[in-house]
Amino acid sequence: MESPLPAPRSNAPFTFRDLTVWKQSRALASDIYRLVSTPKLRGHYAFCDQLGRAALSVPSNIAEGDERGTNKESLRFLFIARGSLSELETQLWIGHDLGWVESEDYRKLSEKMGNVARLLGGLIRMRQQRLRASET
Repeated sequence: MESPLPAPRSNAPFTFRDLTVWKQSRALASDIYRLVSTPKLRGHYAFCDQLGRAALSVPSNIAEGDERGTNKESLRFLFIARGSLSELETQLWIGHDLGWVESEDYRKLSEKMGNVARLLGGLIRMRQQRLRASET
């Protein structure tokens, strides 16, 4: 789903909204919220609440990290996002093991999580390189 905000001007500054990893993690969070609203999962409140929190944490921390003033601060939030993504993966795996998450849903979400993880890893490496360059 595209943003309800107007498209940025070509000379507008780059923000977290322009990051592919943020867009994909936002879509992943929406997919997770759609999953937990299905009848099969409605009765598992604690599980669904934790899935939602972990999923929401990924794009939120990417956004917050990108808005921080330094690479060091940004990296702290990007690592939190990566941890939340691992938490989400673990929870989905357990849900699948228990038969609460269908195999097809698990496969699709795992693929999306893998894409987000690769993009997030690249963003972390870029920020680490910038941090090292600024320290020399």
